[in-house]
Amino acid sequence: MATDYDAPRKVEEETESIQALQERVPDSLSASVDADDADNPGSVELAGQDLANLELDVVVLPPQEDEFTCVECFLVKHRSQRDHDTKLGPVCRECSA
Repeated sequence: MATDYDAPRKVEEETESIQALQERVPDSLSASVDADDADNPGSVELAGQDLANLELDVVVLPPQEDEFTCVECFLVKHRSQRDHDTKLGPVCRECSA
């Protein structure tokens, strides 16, 4: 569906006043949320926090042709970072320094 970005976004019937929006939210709820956010921002993780129930969605890509895994730091690096090979496998420039 095409969107006309030059058209007005809302008509007068759809707009609500600030007072009407404030009446929807109880004052006690908004005050407690503000106090909690000031003490503990959501982007900071606490030490010892239980993350057992946390589910992460991660896309794992197979090894690419121009990549290798360093046998010392176990990081996947681009082939331009390869310094030398040992009997165990390739070593990156950072680990050989």
